[in-house]
Amino acid sequence: MSMLTPPGMGGKYRITGDKYPRMRPPRRRGRLVAVVVASVAVLGLVGWGTLQLVDVFTGGGEKHTTAGTGTRCRTEAAPAAQLKALPQPGGITVNVYNATARAGLAKDTADQLKKRGFKIGSVGNASKEFDKKVKGTGLLLGPADARDTSLAVLATEITGAERRADAGRKGAAVDFVIGDAFKGLAAPAVAEQARAALTAPRPTASTKKGC
Repeated sequence: MSMLTPPGMGGKYRITGDKYPRMRPPRRRGRLVAVVVASVAVLGLVGWGTLQLVDVFTGGGEKHTTAGTGTRCRTEAAPAAQLKALPQPGGITVNVYNATARAGLAKDTADQLKKRGFKIGSVGNASKEFDKKVKGTGLLLGPADARDTSLAVLATEITGAERRADAGRKGAAVDFVIGDAFKGLAAPAVAEQARAALTAPRPTASTKKGC
């Protein structure tokens, strides 16, 4: 065996000339693949962990569920408050009194209210308590239980009128005492719209959550 023959070759190969065979280590392809797979797995875990943290701190949007049910929580508005049914103009008797210096104003106003469906009771000049003392549009007077019923309906016809309820008053009739600022009844369309608003249901402000 030549002294230039690398050990382990058993003399099978002889080195001749001025070139030597290159001994390359085996490629580590398997290790490279393992490193790539591990890197992808780590990135996936990091991304999943990030999504979990975002979900925890943001509350997970609307996807809260109760344990074991899998149902989605929802916010429900409380049912609308139902208002008491109001009387129709035909069921309201109105006494019309003139507290101004304009002659015939009580009769003319009473005739207009009658055309709009109201029943008319007494018509004439106001008593000394109110005569020449009502500076606004007018006063609507009635028993305690008429404040939000009969007086409210009559008020839709008289813009700006003041409502007063008298707990000691007897009967269901109401009074309209005409004041100095009265220019006439509201337009029929305006009055009708105002009456519709009185009977419209109003939603309550509270809400509740159900899961």
